[in-house]
Amino acid sequence: MNEQVTVAAIAAAAQSGKVEENLAVLGAAAKKAAAAGAELVLFPELSATGFIPNHPTQDHTGWLRNVLRQAWETAQPLDGPAVRGLIEIATSAGVFLSAGLLENAGNILHNTHVLVGEGKLWGCWRKMHVPIFEMPVYSGGEAVRVIETPLGRIGANVCFDVFLPESTRLLGVENAELVLFPFAADPPPLTPDGWFRWAQLPLQARCAENAVFGIACNYNGHVEFAGVGQRFAGGAVIIGPDGSPCSPIEEEMAIRTLRRESLLEARSRFEYTYRFRRPELYASLAR
Repeated sequence: MNEQVTVAAIAAAAQSGKVEENLAVLGAAAKKAAAAGAELVLFPELSATGFIPNHPTQDHTGWLRNVLRQAWETAQPLDGPAVRGLIEIATSAGVFLSAGLLENAGNILHNTHVLVGEGKLWGCWRKMHVPIFEMPVYSGGEAVRVIETPLGRIGANVCFDVFLPESTRLLGVENAELVLFPFAADPPPLTPDGWFRWAQLPLQARCAENAVFGIACNYNGHVEFAGVGQRFAGGAVIIGPDGSPCSPIEEEMAIRTLRRESLLEARSRFEYTYRFRRPELYASLAR
């Protein structure tokens, strides 16, 4: 990791299936963050193609047929217009940028977060653990990996992944330094503080037990898709490698300069239990 890196987490509002409109929103937000000094900008889960609401109240069979058809029409490959648009935004703003899309992976769909910058796609992370309401739409992805960048070693856990400690540990064993946590969650009360109270314990635990910086943001606004609506309250926060917030809970954008010395300090503490791991004892966990 560089001696210091300025990061921004932005709780952007995006509309389902409206890629061009979403890219315009993300582009304006990225430029605002860059003007404030950000070098790395995180947007929420599915922020480029739009979140698909998953709480139908009508006939479920009819909704499922409809939502899957529309999802396939919305989904994009990694070399499609959404990713190309994100690369253009990152290049124009002069930042590394990470945003989410519904990915057409051939014969299945994935909830995917990409990292772009310096005129190219650096890599992606597919949501590994799919909660029950989202299972009809997309499939879980492969184990996440760390991406080596000029800013540092970056990984991501998409929303529900953070609730399973193995998700961040996969990145920890590859010496992740910055972990992105994009969300689309609507826990009550529907406020940024309500979102953070719901996600706070796993977020802080994942950062502390792996001694990584966490950059987190939640989806914002109301979405409509296939006859179903859902509302999100936004929220953004930066977590330190000791598990404590580096910023207050912001409604739209949290921006902070992260210092490598904080990472080293956290990894020198007694509470940094990673160094006491004994993987030779853990084979039964994989069974």
